[in-house]
Amino acid sequence: MFTKILIANRGEIACRVIQTARKMGIQTVAVYSEADKDARHVELADEAVLLGPAPSRESYLVADKIIAACKATGAQAVHPGYGFLSENEAFSRRLEEEGIVFIGPKHYSIAAMGDKIASKKLAKEANVSTIPGWNDAIESAERAVEIARDIGYPVMIKASAGGGGKGLRVAFNDKEAFEGFSSCRNEARNSFGDDRVFIEKYVLEPRHIEIQILADAFGNTLYLNERECSIQRRHQKVIEEAPSPFISDATRKAMGEQAVALAKAVKYQSAGTVEFVVGKDQDFYFLEMNTRLQVEHPVTECITGLDLVEQMIRVAAGEALALTQADVKREGWSIECRINAEDPFRNFLPSTGRLVKYQPPAADLVQGRETLQGTAYESGRFGGVRVDTGVYEGGEIPMFYDSMIAKLIVHGRDRTEAIAKMREALNGFVIRGISSNIPFQAALLAHPKFVTGEFNTGFISEHYSHGFKAEDVPHDDPLFLVALAAFVRRKARERAAGISGQLPGHGAKTAPDLVVAVLGALGQHVYHEVQVSGYDASTATANVLIGDRTYAIRSHTKLGELLMTGVCNGVPFTAQVERGSNKNPLAIRIAHNGTQIDTLVLRPRAAELMKLMPYKAPPDTSKSLLSPMPGLLADVPVVVGQKVQAGEKLAVIEAMKMENILVAAQDCVVAEILAKKGESLSVDQPILRFE
Repeated sequence: MFTKILIANRGEIACRVIQTARKMGIQTVAVYSEADKDARHVELADEAVLLGPAPSRESYLVADKIIAACKATGAQAVHPGYGFLSENEAFSRRLEEEGIVFIGPKHYSIAAMGDKIASKKLAKEANVSTIPGWNDAIESAERAVEIARDIGYPVMIKASAGGGGKGLRVAFNDKEAFEGFSSCRNEARNSFGDDRVFIEKYVLEPRHIEIQILADAFGNTLYLNERECSIQRRHQKVIEEAPSPFISDATRKAMGEQAVALAKAVKYQSAGTVEFVVGKDQDFYFLEMNTRLQVEHPVTECITGLDLVEQMIRVAAGEALALTQADVKREGWSIECRINAEDPFRNFLPSTGRLVKYQPPAADLVQGRETLQGTAYESGRFGGVRVDTGVYEGGEIPMFYDSMIAKLIVHGRDRTEAIAKMREALNGFVIRGISSNIPFQAALLAHPKFVTGEFNTGFISEHYSHGFKAEDVPHDDPLFLVALAAFVRRKARERAAGISGQLPGHGAKTAPDLVVAVLGALGQHVYHEVQVSGYDASTATANVLIGDRTYAIRSHTKLGELLMTGVCNGVPFTAQVERGSNKNPLAIRIAHNGTQIDTLVLRPRAAELMKLMPYKAPPDTSKSLLSPMPGLLADVPVVVGQKVQAGEKLAVIEAMKMENILVAAQDCVVAEILAKKGESLSVDQPILRFE
């Protein structure tokens, strides 16, 4: 067994590998860029080596620097994580030539299956079901349009070396095929150094289901059940679960056996994933094989009880698998939500900056189904929360890498229990300083179609085609949020009334009658008459009456704490409560199940006066193009005096490895260019001014 390994990655996956290595008694070496000098994976590792500047092409993607770090530290093996060099055949071969073990498949397997075009040809030869398409590299956008027409729209345009949603577009017509080809090739060249692009038929109403495989050097190859990954936005997975609520045991077995056959055909060793698109009649087609550990591997670990990173390390060290196909378990249900630094209410634009507050929910699971105390769950025991993260409170979310903050994983007895556990865990996930997609995740988990398992890869585009707005995550009991605001205000007033030294007749007073004003964005406030009675400081209880509804609330959470736990009408709850908002520093903000409201809790007379206050509209910015995110201004393809039409490209901003194209909302004329190409932009920084 190895005594020291190097992790050629960053963020949560680097921390994840370090965790398993530590459990196995293996020392670890972290590598980092200048932007990651204070990162969590650097702190967790036994040693750390600086690679270079922040851009990946000058640090994490430089094989020579990683090999030099191995030699300098005496690391015997390299775990690549996912992304970066994890599926780079040349890197795997270089390590082998240098006498360093690659904790992953052999270079010839990566070459065969890591290339999306070659893998489809090999899959056909191995009698694996494949989808119609053009599997040779396409030389131009014009040729891409011709091929797309021959296949028949819609088509999927995909970079051969792509992954993680990078270098992928769906086209429904010639224009989209032409533009999609160009964007895919640019993204692939920038992210992977390989601009080859292919096209395949896009199956309507598909489900994205993948099979986890595990193989050793002795010919033993297993499939570890499936993962349902159909909840995607822009072809990037948002929620993953295991098992799938859709496929039958017969389909599971057939897909697993095909995945194993494909792995054996390329003499695969290590963990890998064979991805399939599955139609509504459960016909399935091979998409690609990821010759690495997947982001969503924890859900497989939860239902099987296996530590996949440990299995990868043991296989790389020359050990045979210690289990057979008959030993593979499928116990309970697991769901993973990717918590990303993006603003769902602003079209999911990247959000970078400092994590002013970062408090994930309490976790009791780590790798596999082991507890944080290091003891394994007994077979048949279900339930738990796991958080895989590479960040910490006070740390920075840089603009140079992907947007992931953490992966939140739960394990339950069945799917219903797992969904309930995930919703409660999201309620307890505190993030401040940057935006996150937690409200969107909460909305997805509560959607009736998700709850019943009736979805496909078009779920988000179908149900959120207009973008994501606050009304897309309605609370099942909005008055509960109003009651919480009144409870918190009454608790604060009781504390104030108990302060000694107040002048007689001028002390803080409490009264049962209150009005809770729910603040609207455009001044359309909603007022609720509330009565708070029976407050007992010793038991932290009170009854809140709103109309004919009574909310009996008990909570010992101290004033000023963000996370509020308690019981309402006998049902436990977790909510987030804080004083102050962008609208009003005196407001009480309540967040629960993805819904957030800002409130003012007032005496009735104060509420009457508030209703008379005029509304001040925000300044008009319709004559300016503002940067919706921090990022690099990659292109400004317009000039002063140019007439542009609605939908025409105005600027391109690069952030978190993605190109974000800003287009004109209406016909206009460019009056002034306020930012230069190559400039680093801040949020709401003016780029253009229109006449």
